[in-house]
Order: sequence, then structure tokens, then C-alpha cells
Amino acid sequence: MTSDVKNKQLRADILRNVYYKDCLSLTELSKLTNKSLPLITATVSELIQDGFLAEHGLAPSTGGRRPAVFLFNREKPRYIVSVAMDQLLTRIAIYDLFKNCVYPVQQMELNPFEDGDGLDKLISFIKSHIKASGLSQKEILGAGIGMPGFVNSEKGINESFFYTERISLRQYLSDETGLPVFIDNDSSLVALAEHRFGAGAGIKELLVVNIGWGTGLGMIVNGRPFKGYSGYAGEFSHIPLSQTNNLCSCGKRGCLEVETSLLAMIEKARTAMASGADSVLKRYSEDSARISGEQFLEAARKGDPLALSVLAESGYLLGKGISTLIHIMNPERIVLSGRGAVAGKMFLPVIQQAINEFCIPKIAEQTTIVVSELAHEAELVGAAGLVIDNCDFQ
Repeated sequence: MTSDVKNKQLRADILRNVYYKDCLSLTELSKLTNKSLPLITATVSELIQDGFLAEHGLAPSTGGRRPAVFLFNREKPRYIVSVAMDQLLTRIAIYDLFKNCVYPVQQMELNPFEDGDGLDKLISFIKSHIKASGLSQKEILGAGIGMPGFVNSEKGINESFFYTERISLRQYLSDETGLPVFIDNDSSLVALAEHRFGAGAGIKELLVVNIGWGTGLGMIVNGRPFKGYSGYAGEFSHIPLSQTNNLCSCGKRGCLEVETSLLAMIEKARTAMASGADSVLKRYSEDSARISGEQFLEAARKGDPLALSVLAESGYLLGKGISTLIHIMNPERIVLSGRGAVAGKMFLPVIQQAINEFCIPKIAEQTTIVVSELAHEAELVGAAGLVIDNCDFQ
């Protein structure tokens, strides 16, 4: 490896650490990068001269001489385009390097599994909002995109949809948008966000259950994302625990997702109302086919008996699946995140009931289960982190 390449890598490592830690001293950067203090001092000086970093006063006193700390230079702004896709909606936001959302979240309806023009719509969506933001593309470090399906982030492909000939999906998106683009599975990015900024911060053995239109799982093992041999580890939703004969999106029957996803919960509520069950959901929408996930979760928060009953059934089965995860992975913490995390506190009692029933106490008592505060924003935050982890900061 040439000295130029090593220097570029160290510069990027320093900037990544500043992004995740907000501001750092030279000594802290030396420890985090495992590089000598003189080398860190010289490289930080380069980054200051190039306009990336700026000195930001002195660290709090610890009894000795207070060291200077460094953060990003506000006079040389850089931005990150963050895109979060799920089975029905695609959202976009733009963040600065201080993790402020400088372009508010926008969304469009898109089912990437079924829409033949979905890729063109995604590209148009991204380009139109970058233009609407008024930001120069020269100031944008890249775009991070979280998406459902079998995503291999290293190869830049999604084997579930958006097939592109000859080149990877990541390269195609980059060519079309004019930006460096990085893609990953949505649940993996939710786990990244929780591990870096959320309820799993600092936890080395962490599982993050992404409760949304599907039921996903992101894993952190020994402090690093775990994706398995070919990048597809974490298909929690396809554990065969359902006793129904409902067909899953994967083409199999018996998958956990057919009873625990928000789509499944809404369908259960519709079926019950069609059979005469009363619910506040009827007043939300005369057309039961148009009940949204937000309306269902709002009904549950207001104590609607039907919504709570459906949540309890799904939560119990989810808890059964989590019991399996605890036996296999022995995690320190499990975080309930994603769109459905707003109902997390209502999930917890029935999930704990299932764990008490199905999990060996000696193992279960070592794992804490908590509800995310990032919730629906976790995927967007994780997509921004994906750019930081992979861009070259030019």
C-alpha cells in the first residue's frame, strides 16, 4: 500500500471518528485510529488546511492541561443524501456533517417489488429533491440508500428487485444521479443507527428487530455489523413459526412475517371488522382497504380493543421468535426499532410473556429488551452513516 493511499485512509478514519463522536482531541483520535500522536497531529493539520476540520476550544478539565478539540469546519459544509425505502414508501432527507437535517423528510408511494418503473421513479425522486434543496452536488459526499430485500452491499446489488444489466445497481444509481451511491438492507441500516446513536449505543452484542411493513433483523456481533457468509444473514422474518397457511412474500408458508408485520396486523383488523368487530378504525376510514399503519398504531395507542388484541397476538409470536434469537445469539440487548417501534411499549408485556414461556431463564435473564427512540427515523440515520463509512471525503 502506497503512502498516499495510507494517508487518504487515515484522513477518512479521522473524519469518520469526528462524525460519530462530534468533537475529539488529538489524543482521543490517536487512540481511536491506533496511530501515533505525531502522525495524527500532522494529518489533522492537513485537514484544517484543507478546510475539513476546525479547532473548537478546549476539552473539559480533567486536572491537567486541557487539550484542544476538533470538529468539522462550518465554513466548508458537506452534506449527505439519505434515502429510506420500505415495501410501500420511500423517504428522503439531507443531513449535514453535524447530523442536522437540512432538508426535511419527503416521501412518495413506491412498491419496489411490484412497480416495473420503480427504479426510474426512485432516481427521479432523488434528483428532484436534491435540486429542490438548492445544494450544490459538489458539496454532497454521497447518497446512502436503505432498501428491503436481499441486498449485497459489497457487490452493490439487490437480488429481490431493481435488476440492472452488466453493472451493479449501486453503480447504475451513481451514474444516473451523479453522486457516489451506497446501498444496504434496510434492517442492517436500522441496526447501524441504533448501535451508533440509539438504544444500542456501545453494546457489542446487539440485535435490532425492525418492525415495519415486514419484520427485519439487524445484528451487531463483537461491535461490528454481522451479515453472514454471503451478506444475507438476519432473515428473521422467515423463521417458520406461523401456524397459518398464509403465503409469505418469499413464496413460502409459515413465515413469522405473515403474522407479525404491520401489513399482517392491518389485514387481521380488516378481517375482524368485516366479521362485525367494532373499532375506532372504522371512523378513521370508511374504506377499510385504506387503513394506514399510522392509523392502526394510533388506534392501539388510544386503547382501541381490536387494535390492542391484534397487537397482542402479533407481539406474542414475535416474542416466540425473539426467544429463538436469544437461544442462538445470547445478545446483551435487543432493540425494538423501525416504524412499529412507536407501539413498542405495548409490545413489551406480551413479548416478555412469550420469552418467559419459551426461553431458558438462565439465558433470557442476560438479555435486556428496550424500545427505540429513533424508531421510524432509524433507517434514514443509518443510511447517512452508510455514506460516512464508505465515502472518500473529497
